[in-house]
Amino acid sequence: MSPKALIAWSSGKDSAWALHEARRRGDYEIVGALTTVTETFGRVSMHGVREELLAAQLDAAELTPIRVPIPYPCPNEVYEQRMATALADAKARGVTHVIFGDLFLEDVRRYREEKLAGTGIAPVFPLWQRPTDVLAREMIDGGIETYLACVDLKQLPIAFAGRRLDHALLAELPVSADPCGEKGEFHTFVAAGPMLTRRIPVALGDVVEREGFAFADLLPAPTN
Repeated sequence: MSPKALIAWSSGKDSAWALHEARRRGDYEIVGALTTVTETFGRVSMHGVREELLAAQLDAAELTPIRVPIPYPCPNEVYEQRMATALADAKARGVTHVIFGDLFLEDVRRYREEKLAGTGIAPVFPLWQRPTDVLAREMIDGGIETYLACVDLKQLPIAFAGRRLDHALLAELPVSADPCGEKGEFHTFVAAGPMLTRRIPVALGDVVEREGFAFADLLPAPTN
């Protein structure tokens, strides 16, 4: 029997591709998706994706949602307390691993390892140190359909918000930008890909600026 794992799910391409890689390797039974949701707005934290889209996405991914509500603003101690509670609950249900989509930020990896130390749950990083220019193209060529839901305006122009991540967009990124947005340049929402059983139809709503970020409001689109 494979060990049970959760996927740390942001609704974006890196967690989605980490799920795809983990399933392809078959080392774990992935029993749920752990997502922080800012309860003040009813949206995925940082990405700004509506909970309705998150629910549709996880249903298409055949993942049990594990929603971790946090306030806005959220003090770090509150975030850590609520995550610790969610992980303790998961541990009680036999979960022994959490899969992350982190790519190369050493401080982020170290933080995750430190917070999981002693919990009986081990972190897994299936995409770690993959060259991000190659990885971004691999995702696109592999059939992922993903949109920039949030853009850091200190690093990218607002015109990128809401656009689909494709080869044309990669070619337009500033040379300072990581192709996968690993330095916080952008965050994404995955509407289709090999990790989903069906496409999630979306439409672009308003683009809103808040605290130095541009959020593209992705809306559920009717199916014909």
